[in-house]
Amino acid sequence: MDASFDKAAINYDDTFTNTNIGKMQRALVYAELSKHLTSVQNILEINCGTGEDAIWLAKQNFNVTATDISPKMIEVAKSKANLNFKVADINSITKTFEGSTFDLLFSNFGGLNCLSKSELEKFFANSDSILSEKGKMALVIMPKNTLWEQFYFLTKAQFKNISRRKQESVIAYVDGENVTTYYYNPKDIVNLAKANFETVAVKPIGFFIPPSYLDGFFKNKKGFLGFLDRLERGIKNISWLSKYADHYLIILQKR
Repeated sequence: MDASFDKAAINYDDTFTNTNIGKMQRALVYAELSKHLTSVQNILEINCGTGEDAIWLAKQNFNVTATDISPKMIEVAKSKANLNFKVADINSITKTFEGSTFDLLFSNFGGLNCLSKSELEKFFANSDSILSEKGKMALVIMPKNTLWEQFYFLTKAQFKNISRRKQESVIAYVDGENVTTYYYNPKDIVNLAKANFETVAVKPIGFFIPPSYLDGFFKNKKGFLGFLDRLERGIKNISWLSKYADHYLIILQKR
């Protein structure tokens, strides 16, 4: 993975983790993820960022190993909690943890969108080697058809960007860093993973709740944002909306 995210580490909690939108989207992920944590003891998190999810999982009494490619992200995470945080690249994750076994592999908020199709296919082909029998993956990914983003670019009259996610890759600006980004609809992930994993569930994350870059606009509209949150929870079981949301959660189980 090319991007290091060291620059993003400085402001990540301010621009996402601690925003109202970030908290709402993360709560949606936790609510759905919690349904798939029975019989889980050991969890490997990839692209853990500043450690927010690892800390939450540890508080639920799971054994968590959390990794990120960015030493700065890991540095911030370690300043928050004394957990097993480790610098590691997604593309070499199975080699890094060769001989170890985990019940769940977790990736939140688009970390896997940094992988090309060939890299992602290789990731799925190799990852079952570090998962226990019937081990699962819980992956939060950005799709190609996000309606909020299309509406945003339409209001800005940036017409060439409306369909940008449908390109093979785009350069996304993430807190001071240019990141090559690939977008995948749920069907893309199902097809890439089907040789090794079966699909258990697909849930929209952020169909009504907007992307975090709109948090400033909604800062003084907490009532309206709360209304959108209630709408979001009402459509949580409508899986086909996932490809139009800001993110989606897909649960895969080892064959």
